Amino acid sequence: MQILVTGGCGFIGSNFTRVMLKQTQENNIVNIDNFGIGSNRRSVVDLEKKHNYTLIEGNTVNEKILKPHIQEADIIVNFAAETHVDRSIKTPRKFIENNILGTLSLLEATRKYNDTIKFIQISTDEVYGPISKGSANEHSEMNTSNPYSASKAASDMLCLAYYSTYDIDTIITRTSNNFGPYQYQEKLIPKTIVSAYKNKKIPIYGDGRQIRDWIYVTDNCRAIQKVIESGAPGQIYNISAENQIENISIVKKILQIMKKPEELIEHVTDRPGHDKRYSLDASKIRKIGWIPEENFEDALLKTVNWYLSNLHWWT
Repeated sequence: MQILVTGGCGFIGSNFTRVMLKQTQENNIVNIDNFGIGSNRRSVVDLEKKHNYTLIEGNTVNEKILKPHIQEADIIVNFAAETHVDRSIKTPRKFIENNILGTLSLLEATRKYNDTIKFIQISTDEVYGPISKGSANEHSEMNTSNPYSASKAASDMLCLAYYSTYDIDTIITRTSNNFGPYQYQEKLIPKTIVSAYKNKKIPIYGDGRQIRDWIYVTDNCRAIQKVIESGAPGQIYNISAENQIENISIVKKILQIMKKPEELIEHVTDRPGHDKRYSLDASKIRKIGWIPEENFEDALLKTVNWYLSNLHWWT
């Protein structure tokens, strides 16, 4: 199976690539990445000698780079995106250009050069906005609160439009907060680990009681794999391990693991439009055979140990 992965040097993309290459030698992966913020070539350097893996530097907005690889691919998995809410508030144009126009370029190249491809769009639970009670399902209204989530919602709508208009086999996954190895330091869990290691203050927005729904990255990768195998065209699948935890609790758990004092926590002014709570109903993907395997506490310990054992990756 020929798989085109975009953004495969990023956090989830690099982990997905590992999962698929370990599965079978018959999977051939071409990874197109522009090495922007969040990408790290060291995340995949050990894969570059494999006969069934190819890394290409390029931007998904560039249709000329995409053409030859789309012509040969059976599947596209689009991880390529600007992902950090804080940066989207400061520089929204970059998110619109990379996330929306990048997805458009991929869809257009698919339509022109290989319209039989299965197109997997990797989205986020943030498109649903804050959920005060219960959980968002795939039919819930999108209610974006920042430029990042708005750009992802627009990309999702483009994918659904290309399914309806051009019969492109598009499937969207909307995943809760991932954590695990190879995650860039701007995100809460790696930022906390790195700051605690350096005995630096750990900034927490507001009271820190924002609730996020956490999933270990390999569980998400297996869910994406299940969607590739069994997902229906034109459908959306929420992916969640149902670990809803306050941000402040996450930080305190990490400090406890690392035997660091809670005095390192520093409450700072909350960011604009900060969603209070996310929660996903993932019953739909469970009906096609996926369940999470990782226990949250064990996975968090494993994540902390990975960062402490791989200083070369993040220093």
